[in-house]
Amino acid sequence: MTTAAPERLRAAGLRVTVQRVAVLDALTARPHASAETVYSRLRGDLSGVALPTVHGILNDLTGAGIVRRVSLPDAASALYEVQDDFDNHHHLQCVECGRVEDVACAVGEAPCLHPSHDHGMRILEASVTYRAICSDCERKK
Repeated sequence: MTTAAPERLRAAGLRVTVQRVAVLDALTARPHASAETVYSRLRGDLSGVALPTVHGILNDLTGAGIVRRVSLPDAASALYEVQDDFDNHHHLQCVECGRVEDVACAVGEAPCLHPSHDHGMRILEASVTYRAICSDCERKK
């Protein structure tokens, strides 16, 4: 258990539980993980944890702004990563194996892109996904 996870939970007004800390630690160790991947990592170490519990925790953490939900094309389900308040990045996704990597924002500050017409809305962010083929998959071809 890291000390950062309980501090982040408290700062967000969430109760510190073993399960929440474990989910945050799992996402810190493996960003871009699905709920199922987090559950697989935890079930051996945390007896009694269930997949619906992991989904609930991820929803709570996302709602509190601690975790970011990432929806990518060709991903079987939503992916999650620990959100850093000062981080503005995009994603690079291999179209063959699904590997996801972070890439720095092209501009450096949000939002990176501006639509041709904002329809009176203040743009908060623009999500960019670069679709590519990773070197491992390229070698297999």
